[in-house]
Amino acid sequence: MSALPLVFDAPRRGLPPTHFADLDADARRAAVTDLGLPAFRADQLARQYYGRFESDPAAMTDLPATARADLARALLPPLLTEIRSVESDAGTTRKTLWRLHDGALVESVLMPTRRATARASGSRSASPARPAAGWPARSARPVRVA
Repeated sequence: MSALPLVFDAPRRGLPPTHFADLDADARRAAVTDLGLPAFRADQLARQYYGRFESDPAAMTDLPATARADLARALLPPLLTEIRSVESDAGTTRKTLWRLHDGALVESVLMPTRRATARASGSRSASPARPAAGWPARSARPVRVA
């Protein structure tokens, strides 16, 4: 695994390019017609992007093959690129290094919650339905401790 160099100078920040998700329905139609396509192609692209969660233009088969690359270049610019991903704890924790549109690097860590971990291990002590020993049960009314 190659090491990334330490960078102490902040990258030049800028606004990200306009993305399809930034536009409302009217702006999407206008953007598509600016590309020389009929306005209904914006609705087709919306069904692919929002309905099928598809961002790969090659998989958008209801759009003309000749228009897919232009639509993707103009309306689906890459805003985030995965650089490296590492898994641990039998795949339950995932750490990812991302490069933003302006070159900045950010890191994300996805970890299971305590409740999910307790359920996965079979422990019932952390289950909300059965509190751990020494803790009062959840109640809608105040509990009087004597």
